[in-house]
Amino acid sequence: MSTKVKIPRAIAIVGCTASGKSALATELCRRHGGELVSMDSMQIYRGMDVGTAKPTAQEQREVVHHMIDVVDPCESYSCGAYVEAATRAIEDISARGKLPVLCGGTGLYLDGLLRGGFGENYADSAVRAQLEDYADAHGAVALHQRLAAVDPESAAATHPNNVKRVIRALEIYLVSGRTKTELDQLSRHATPAIDALVLGIRYNNREVLYDRIERRVDLMLREGLVEETERLWKQGVFEVNATAAGAIGYKEILPFLQGVCTQEQAAAELKTATRRYAKRQMTWFYAKEYVTWIDADPNKELRTFEEIVNICENTCKDKGFLL
Repeated sequence: MSTKVKIPRAIAIVGCTASGKSALATELCRRHGGELVSMDSMQIYRGMDVGTAKPTAQEQREVVHHMIDVVDPCESYSCGAYVEAATRAIEDISARGKLPVLCGGTGLYLDGLLRGGFGENYADSAVRAQLEDYADAHGAVALHQRLAAVDPESAAATHPNNVKRVIRALEIYLVSGRTKTELDQLSRHATPAIDALVLGIRYNNREVLYDRIERRVDLMLREGLVEETERLWKQGVFEVNATAAGAIGYKEILPFLQGVCTQEQAAAELKTATRRYAKRQMTWFYAKEYVTWIDADPNKELRTFEEIVNICENTCKDKGFLL
């Protein structure tokens, strides 16, 4: 007779950048003895603070945070490694009688936790761009040989001239730390790492969200985004870490430091790029049936923060995730 393995329960707060999800998750932790588990693919890097909107030292003292400052920015870090480490953190929080509250906008990380770490959509635009550049410079055969070296099964099943599929298989390997072949096999038997109630914050009026984004960018610039980008650039981080080099915030400021544009132009480009990123995040989360949406501005009326927190609490209680 088989015994069903009990998996930890958690509340996850998702949404696009500048939506207010971090403040909401932190408040839930304060009210219900929770500890926050970051689901942000850039906050795992030490020293990348302003550009990732990382919680301040004071905020981290008020509420215990996990999966922040995990590795140095010159190191690579995969989604698979995140899922393994985050699962351990969630299990530990639950074992101590605390409430795990997940928060972040990296959908791949959440998908990995909900799918047992073997989600199908490992992707990184910066990694993909590097592979495309490699194919242009060295040819399809050389690219295929790179795949054969790490994932011979996928290489055997993919013609060298199908550059798009070869790039996709390599991208999966570089982002997840596992081969496409291995993930395909594991996904057939995967069990979720957690039982999560996923709450998403959304804005029906895009202009309200865009105003929040603009104010966040202005705040980042005042808090030293340019100086932080310059430090990382001089340390060689962007040369060795494609994910960091492609991160919104740093890649828009770097041209200013290189003398290609003015700081005002860089700031404007950063605001535009952040708005586009927010759209991509919402497209991702809207496609996920597991998200329960909380409207921040129903009927064109902007809810107060207290109202949003109360709605989230009531939703959690109704679904049995809070007493």
